[in-house]
Amino acid sequence: MSRFARFLAVTAVAALAFAPVLAEARPGGSSSSGSRGSRTYSAPPATNTSPGTAQPMQRTTTEPSRAAAPATAGAATAGAAAAARPGFFQRNPLLGGLIAGGLIGAMLGGGFFSGLGSLAGMLGFLLQIALIGGLVYLAVMLFRRRQQPAMAGMPREMAPQGARPMFGGGGAPAAPPVTITAADQHAFGETLVAINRAWSAGDTSTLARLSTPEMVQYFRDDYAALAARGWKNETSDVRLESGDVAEAWNEGARDYCTVAMRFSLVDVTRNLADGAVVEGHPSNRQTVTEVWTFVRVQGGPWQLSAIQQTG
Repeated sequence: MSRFARFLAVTAVAALAFAPVLAEARPGGSSSSGSRGSRTYSAPPATNTSPGTAQPMQRTTTEPSRAAAPATAGAATAGAAAAARPGFFQRNPLLGGLIAGGLIGAMLGGGFFSGLGSLAGMLGFLLQIALIGGLVYLAVMLFRRRQQPAMAGMPREMAPQGARPMFGGGGAPAAPPVTITAADQHAFGETLVAINRAWSAGDTSTLARLSTPEMVQYFRDDYAALAARGWKNETSDVRLESGDVAEAWNEGARDYCTVAMRFSLVDVTRNLADGAVVEGHPSNRQTVTEVWTFVRVQGGPWQLSAIQQTG
């Protein structure tokens, strides 16, 4: 290798090692991280604040099979129950035997009722007619019971349909919606500010109170990546400019809410050794749009469970 080629190789390695690869090193600024329950691998709906598509998760502990489980568990359970349910003739062996006897008699040429020789005479004939009528009635009732009824007073074609998965897949009903109040929305904005403040101060105990354990681990990983380069990131003067609830739903004891938020802030990354700015500007504000997902357990406080980048 020539001296010039060796110089270029060393320069390239140095550039990769010391370049500000953690661009936008604010909390969650470098990737999409966290979990959204069964919707972790589904893009949240677009909103006025975030009309584009949120980036898919790059760091998550939710496996694809676990994310799909709530959408398919109901259908699988219903299928197993249907398979285990006994048939009509299993539940009514006497009536099944009577019909079978009549059919055998008809096939042997003696007429439908000849197979029921013990029911001779007019009384037997009338009894068989009554049994057949009863069987027809039961069959009609069973058929009607299996049909999906329309709402009272409303034609079937106008009955409201259950929520459908936005990105397809599965025939199970969507998770029930969750009502988001003005107090909830205020809490989301306060959490945005508080997490940035705790991040800048290196306050992991506050981050643990405001975030899920998974998100706290990602914050720790980002701290370690910055420290390995001798850097520290700080955000300040965070202001929520606008926000929209993209979707909110329930999964058992957990409520989820995904919110698109546009906010402005001062974002600076400095060299720990001398305080020199390696990224950002100490006085220039920048505007950011991210999609944050919050979760609460059994009506408790909301916690940050995911941050997704947009665009």
